[in-house]
Order: sequence, then structure tokens, then C-alpha cells
Amino acid sequence: MFWMKLFILATVGAIIGWITNVLAIKFIFRPLKPVEIPIVNMKIQGLIPKRKAELAKSVGEIVETELISMEEIIDKFVEAENKSEIIFNIKRKIKSLIDEKLPAFIPSTFKGMIEDYIEEIIDKEADKMITELTEKLIHRATEKVKIAEIIEEKINDFELEKLEEIVLRIAKKELKHIEILGAIIGCVIGLIQGVIILIP
Repeated sequence: MFWMKLFILATVGAIIGWITNVLAIKFIFRPLKPVEIPIVNMKIQGLIPKRKAELAKSVGEIVETELISMEEIIDKFVEAENKSEIIFNIKRKIKSLIDEKLPAFIPSTFKGMIEDYIEEIIDKEADKMITELTEKLIHRATEKVKIAEIIEEKINDFELEKLEEIVLRIAKKELKHIEILGAIIGCVIGLIQGVIILIP
């Protein structure tokens, strides 16, 4: 009889613990819109829907300050393009412009001298010029493009149902563990209560 009562209390505790955690997870998103409770004159709403704007702002700021910045984006772009490749393309463009723009009567030897002279200047100055240009681009981009604001706007425009679906899909395993943990803790509490109540 003692063990049966103890088993029942542990089972009830486990069920309560599991249900509590299931509801807690649901209340992260639900209800999506404020629901008024007439008797107590109170509105309830899911945590994320209620604080969506604040969450969007925080995520945007964290991404911009801690994860990625315009400086890094432009630096990565310049790295990807490779300075030597950029310089090569500049030389090729200048050569084609000289061939197109200089009159046909100018001797090819003279054209070659102009090309060699310009290439020499490019070889000396291009690296410095690209670095300066990159710095100017970064300065202008950081003034005009705000990553935090873009992310904040995107999150605010995101449908809550879709956001809920994504979060639950990503964290499905972890959330299931939380539910099970609730059942385990509830079971342990039920056992402790049973021992305290049933043992004289």
C-alpha cells in the first residue's frame, strides 16, 4: 500500500512537472496576440511576441557589435578579390583606354612608353590607393549602412508563426529534453512529498 501511494504521488508529480514545462515552452510564443482575462483585468501574451521589437533591436546590436561589421565585410570583399587581381584589371583597362583614345597616327613605340610609365606608377601607388579607397569605403559604408537597423527591420517584419516554426525546428531536441527534465524533477518532488507524508 505504501509503495502504491508513493508511486501515485511520483507519477502525479512527473505529469505536473512535464505539463508545466510543456506549457512554459508554449508560452514563449503563445498567445501571439494579447488575450484579455476579464476577471483579473489582465492581458497575457507570449514572451517573444510581447517583446519582439526589443528583441529585434538587441539582436541587431549584438550582431553588429559582436559578430560582423561593415569593416569586416569590405575587408573580406577586398581579400576575396585579391589586390594583385584588382591591379591587373586596372592595368588591362588603362591599356585598352590608351589603344582606344590615343590617335592612330601616334607611333606604337610611344604608346608602349606611355603604357610602361603608367604601369610603373600603378605598381608603386596602387596598393596604397586600394588601401585608402578601402578605408574611405568603410567610413562611408559605416555612416550609411547600419547592419543593426537592417537586422532589426528584418526581424520586425518576420511573421511570428514562421519565427516560432524555425525556433521549434532548430531547438526541437533541446526543448524535448526540457520537457523530460520537468517530468523527472516533478517525479523526484512527488517522491520526496510521499516520503514526508506517508512515513509517520
